[in-house]
Amino acid sequence: MSFDLEALRRAVDRHGRVARVVVAEVAGSVPRGPGTAMLVWAEGGGLAQSGTIGGGALEVAAAEAALGREGLTRHPLGPSLGQCCGGAVVLLTEHFDAARVAALEGQEVIARGPGEMPLAVRRLIDRARGQGVRPEPQLVQGWMVEPVARAERQLWIWGAGHVGRAVVATLAPLPELAITWVDTAPERFPQDVPEGVTVVPAAQPERLVRHAPESAEHLILTYSHEIDFALCHALLEQGFGFAGLIGSETKWARFRKRLATLGHPDARIARICCPIGQKSYGKHPQAIAIGVAAHLLNRETGDGQAWQTHFSASGA
Repeated sequence: MSFDLEALRRAVDRHGRVARVVVAEVAGSVPRGPGTAMLVWAEGGGLAQSGTIGGGALEVAAAEAALGREGLTRHPLGPSLGQCCGGAVVLLTEHFDAARVAALEGQEVIARGPGEMPLAVRRLIDRARGQGVRPEPQLVQGWMVEPVARAERQLWIWGAGHVGRAVVATLAPLPELAITWVDTAPERFPQDVPEGVTVVPAAQPERLVRHAPESAEHLILTYSHEIDFALCHALLEQGFGFAGLIGSETKWARFRKRLATLGHPDARIARICCPIGQKSYGKHPQAIAIGVAAHLLNRETGDGQAWQTHFSASGA
């Protein structure tokens, strides 16, 4: 987990004073690990929040107290909270306004605590700056250390139909993904687009392919087979980190033949994953979105090759 500075900035811009509650330290069996955080603010005479620190009585109690306290608090997960995990959690509660958020800009690692910064914390920051080694979220001698979340993966989603909307809704909360969402007209998109998603209407979507980094990941989910094909052709000419295409095995067989006619080698065409989705999940847009999300997350953890083989045998 990382410090999602962008989400905090948006919350402060919208709600003013916002409390951030982060799991600083854990012992024993607990719902979530260090770095897990939620935001809490006053709304309509009550409280509202985004994110979760694991749910249950601990989260309820922490949210209710968030705007009235700051600092570290320890919470045994036993009978007093009605939770039977048996571990203990240390929470750090902090309050943010626009000025305090602005003071965090430009930092790769956010470290704060009482008194002079400990040498151990300085070493973690120096390693991040000098060697690019980002520290795990942790409490060090009373100082909370968290790397700032970075959207390191560029994901381009082509199509804003039912499946496209389900996929975007599923993946948008992940801070490591920078999502660009493309369709042929503004009215194709929903009225409420998830925060952090860049919407790009384009009458000819394939012309935008050249603006995507070669390392970008792509999901082709449009309403038109011809648009899908044009996107596949453009991606094969440009290069990509991953490309997945919605459709049947019959559709993909036709596409492969047409792409080969255009001069694309079979090995390169095979880099496009089609069909996408996990057949056993069904064809409901949300079921497809869950399967696609699992595929992308497994790619990040190094299990992508196994999923590539698995997806190639499934239908969408």
